[in-house]
Amino acid sequence: MISFPRYGKAYLFDNVVNVTVGEKENRMMITGLHTVVDIFCVTCGSIVGWKYETAYDKSQKYKEGKFILERYKVMGPDGSLYLVAQEDAEE
Repeated sequence: MISFPRYGKAYLFDNVVNVTVGEKENRMMITGLHTVVDIFCVTCGSIVGWKYETAYDKSQKYKEGKFILERYKVMGPDGSLYLVAQEDAEE
């Protein structure tokens, strides 16, 4: 079992697109033990977050089947990666 580093703000989603999933593994998180799979960007292959498969604490069951996207991993620490992508799309 490993602990997963956090990179600041993260957001919980019911559904995400343009990702692939990794192998299931148990992780001890701040909120307890969970079975999760990493999720990877289909374009660059970077880990952008994870999906909760199983929550072992009753109070955390609402997370099952949902996805965490970490802002830093998706947009960079200041959001600049998102802005660059938007500028490229407008050209």
